[in-house]
Amino acid sequence: MPIAENWEPLPYMERAVQHLLENAHAGLFLKPGMRKTSITLAAYDILRDIKMVGGLLVIAPLRVIHTSWPREVKKWKEFEHLSVGILHGPKKDKVLAEKHDVYLINYEGLEWLFGALGAKRWPFDMLVVDESTKLKNISSKRFKLLKPHLKKFKRRVILTGTPMANHLIDIFGQIYVMDMGQTFGAYITHWRNRFFYPTGFGGFTWAPKEGTEEAIQEMTAPTCFYAHDDDWLKLPPILEKDIEIELPPKAMAAYLQMEDTLRLDFKEGRINASNAAVATGKCRQIANGGVFIDASENKWQQIHDAKTEAVVDLIEELSGAPALVVYEYRHDLERLQKALGKDTPFIGRGGVKPAKMPELINEWNRGRIPYIIVNAQSMAHGVDGLQEAGRAVIWHSLTYNYDDYFQLIRRLQRSGQRERVLVAHIIAKGTVDRAVLGMVRAKGKTQRNFFDALRRYWNTES
Repeated sequence: MPIAENWEPLPYMERAVQHLLENAHAGLFLKPGMRKTSITLAAYDILRDIKMVGGLLVIAPLRVIHTSWPREVKKWKEFEHLSVGILHGPKKDKVLAEKHDVYLINYEGLEWLFGALGAKRWPFDMLVVDESTKLKNISSKRFKLLKPHLKKFKRRVILTGTPMANHLIDIFGQIYVMDMGQTFGAYITHWRNRFFYPTGFGGFTWAPKEGTEEAIQEMTAPTCFYAHDDDWLKLPPILEKDIEIELPPKAMAAYLQMEDTLRLDFKEGRINASNAAVATGKCRQIANGGVFIDASENKWQQIHDAKTEAVVDLIEELSGAPALVVYEYRHDLERLQKALGKDTPFIGRGGVKPAKMPELINEWNRGRIPYIIVNAQSMAHGVDGLQEAGRAVIWHSLTYNYDDYFQLIRRLQRSGQRERVLVAHIIAKGTVDRAVLGMVRAKGKTQRNFFDALRRYWNTES
């Protein structure tokens, strides 16, 4: 068992701890790798010692509760005395009945938790919502389950490195969980009508009014601590590389047919797209190399191998430097496994179990695993420690979701990384791929503007 290390916080970490001590309702908007977990544990331990709080409930993605939080408690001498209970799996009822300092639960476990507690004594004084973007949708089941219980916590903290990765509106639900309406008000409709206007087909898209970005920045800055990684960490640069490939003629013909007629016919069946949006999704699949005929039965049609061949070529160029290869659709995974080997570990539905992640990370850092196939949504949160060996992220399949995009890259570009990180995008020429990449980059600009404003605020405060 590794010997615990001394936790030696940098000045920004000390300020972040102080921020959590001084504010009962607070946020840490720190990018991955900036020690949000250990900062929060340090603040909690102080509050616990002075008997301001008892039990801590941490809500986080499944992989995070099995890896990040238990590992940080064991890693540092200052926290190893804390008792941790994971509320997941067949023993969760037993763990809940036990006395622990820190209780960890995934978002999908909230319904069980609140049902199991019922009218019993409430064992938590402090709430930490890790990766708070999971609560950005106030209409989601998880948000509705948590909302009536928020007032039971004396202190509430939200943690994220991507508070508005895809849209400014994403921040409302997260801030509400933190302060129950003190910043933005209790009702999203009032807040939305104040700062946004309806646009697009049917008015279902909301665009910010003039001055909205600046207003949101000003309102959130005092309660949401931010430190820019460039000010404190010496991280190696990212090298972006767009690799354009030509689709084979038959594949391009199938792509254009779907784009123009919203229909494709195969011996195995017909694909009909009910509208342009569905057709765009089908075109994205075709650009990757396959398309579902019946997704419910994982029945799909092979179209081409141009992207998987480009991945293999790039891996050969890396000469053994470990890489993460990103897929989106199940048929992408199957083609990549065929090209890279059936035994290649993958992180996604049906892949490496959360409880097995520490073992996988250990083998990866020993250089025994040259590449891992990963799903962006499954991989983006809670898989830490890969930066010791990882050198590249290869996007076989692109994503619209900037949160997943940014967070996944930061699995490698973080404290402890010694080499520059290659981020390669495999782009099918003449397809929707270029537009998808352009969209995710535009979303990144909005978030960078927000962080720049927070950076100015907190640098002035210092």
